[in-house]
Amino acid sequence: MTDGSITTGDGCAIAYRFDGPAEAPVLLLSNSLGTTIDMWAPQMAAFTAKFRVLRYDSRGHGQSGVPAGGYSLDRLGRDVIELLDALQIEQVDFCGLSLGGMIGQWLGIREGNRLRRLVLANTSGLMAPASAWDARIGLVRESGMAPLAQASVARWFTEDFAATAPDAIASVLAMLRSIDPQGYAGCCAAIRDMDMRRTASLIGTPTLVIGGAFDPATPPDHSEALVNAIAGARLVMLDAAHLSNVEQPEAFAREVLTVLSV
Repeated sequence: MTDGSITTGDGCAIAYRFDGPAEAPVLLLSNSLGTTIDMWAPQMAAFTAKFRVLRYDSRGHGQSGVPAGGYSLDRLGRDVIELLDALQIEQVDFCGLSLGGMIGQWLGIREGNRLRRLVLANTSGLMAPASAWDARIGLVRESGMAPLAQASVARWFTEDFAATAPDAIASVLAMLRSIDPQGYAGCCAAIRDMDMRRTASLIGTPTLVIGGAFDPATPPDHSEALVNAIAGARLVMLDAAHLSNVEQPEAFAREVLTVLSV
């Protein structure tokens, strides 16, 4: 395991971690809104058996910097490119979930030469309406992260999983509560302002889309829209809600490794 950080052109520290064999190809993982690199703990044993896994905290999250104001998806995407440039990595396999999947779409559209394979999980090209994100930004700025906790559990996990996996739920809630409200609000602004529904057709990287059959945040039709927009993309639906890698860890790892082995 190797920890470090880089500083972007606008002065934001981006924290990263490597795990796995140094000589293996690099798999870059990008987290959901409101989580840290620890979100990927359920997959690490499987992924590091075949890859040098690079995880990072999105700006505003975890050990990365928390700039003031709203962020943009362009800025979040550039953070990834600056990270790869600083680490002298030309090309990676990329797997992102939710906000991470939005960043993955941006990379596929604008920096596809840096990607060998692309996995977009529980994500969308548009998360309307903007008014809902404005309301969430206002709530977190006024009251902090605590009010989001229970609502997030309802969106992120099925009722059965929430009732039978208390340790997993507790871990995710601890991550959510640890996020700086400014960083969370900044990333909410990036999600609010994006619309990649038309430009997703520019993605030429071989792509797997993973959806959750019971995902209320990015429902199955969002995953289907991505597959329809990206030429040659394949769709896998898991029996899960929004954080499908936590709810279905073995199936998620298996599907990712299958597409990356091609």
